[in-house]
Amino acid sequence: MPLDVTISMMTNYKVALHCATISLTVLAGAMLAAPSVSAQNLAVTPAQQATADGVAQAGVALSDLAPNAPDSHTVQRGDTLWAISAIFLKSPWRWPELWGMNLGEIKNPHRIYPGQKLYLEKRNELATLRASSLSQEASLEALATVRLSPRTRVETMTDGALPTLKSQLIEPYLAEPLIVDEISLQSASRIVAGQEERVLITRGDRAYARGQGDTVLIDDISQKQKMYRVFRNATPLKDPTTGELLGYEAQYLGKALLVRGEASEQSTDQDGKARTDRVPATIDIVAAKEEMRAGDRLLPEPERQLVNYVPHAPRGKVDGRIVSVYGSAVVNAAQNQVVVINRGSNDGIENGHVLAILKNGGRFVDKTDEARLELKLPDERNGLLMVFRAFEKLSYALVLEITDGVRVGDRLVNPN
Repeated sequence: MPLDVTISMMTNYKVALHCATISLTVLAGAMLAAPSVSAQNLAVTPAQQATADGVAQAGVALSDLAPNAPDSHTVQRGDTLWAISAIFLKSPWRWPELWGMNLGEIKNPHRIYPGQKLYLEKRNELATLRASSLSQEASLEALATVRLSPRTRVETMTDGALPTLKSQLIEPYLAEPLIVDEISLQSASRIVAGQEERVLITRGDRAYARGQGDTVLIDDISQKQKMYRVFRNATPLKDPTTGELLGYEAQYLGKALLVRGEASEQSTDQDGKARTDRVPATIDIVAAKEEMRAGDRLLPEPERQLVNYVPHAPRGKVDGRIVSVYGSAVVNAAQNQVVVINRGSNDGIENGHVLAILKNGGRFVDKTDEARLELKLPDERNGLLMVFRAFEKLSYALVLEITDGVRVGDRLVNPN
């Protein structure tokens, strides 16, 4: 082969390899920009955008800054948007304002990465925030490395951007808690037997189930798998103020996969007479938090949703109460515990709403007064919680900050 042809082929090969490398780098960046299954929804609501735009025009008043707000902060691994907001602002839920302080440089506030440095600038009684660009070293660390090789390789790439909150505090409660209304509870299918007459059923076991009322467990040809949640002991949740029944909280036991639907079979009895046998559905237990038994209920596994957990204050007035503490027989809740509140989507509650917790003021007899009047102390602010899963009449919320124990019946109001 002539030398010039060989050189030309080698040059073309290098160019092609370089283009392939660029394409893979761009692809990696694009995939990083898209949320993974466990990532949070990166959407920015119109209200958040409007707030940020307004602050971007003027800045934040110095009186709204945290007392010890630093002049700069280098974003570290493990930081969250909530934590960074708390560093610079008195109120961490005022996240859109923190973003607005830096709107010119951060187009999407969810895209703040470890290695960036945030600078606080004060001028004319107003504060603004600007961010440095990622250093070359941090930029390389944020992007996944894709190596070329003769074989096809698929690598999972996750988002290196900061989460709003530490996801491990919420993720278990997205899969386990289950609030149902009375109609759904009454129509839920049930386990009727275990294989080989087993009383207790656990992961890896096969069991049999039937529909309830008009609900029948049938195969769905449009789905390769049909998953169900298994639950027991649906506890009624009542409004602490009115006594209204708002729903039922079910005890999560595990998950079951529908293998075969319910069916009918024709057979003959001992007298030779024809009869129709009802054959229950077949399920396999694929996950078990506790052992299951006949009588436990089944409800279809809901689709996994990517939810926006950006903390923000409700726009309308909220006056609610804590109904229960999840997974605990006690009435007190600590920081990072999950509680049920008596407000839901029907009341305008949405994921990310931050509410202030008020500790009920005690009652006492005024012994300094001869009339011995009974007095009630004012309700005092005790902390903050954030809604992360809203149902129609109830919601799950994470206790973010408290100064004292949170109790069932404590009042919830707007954080401002």
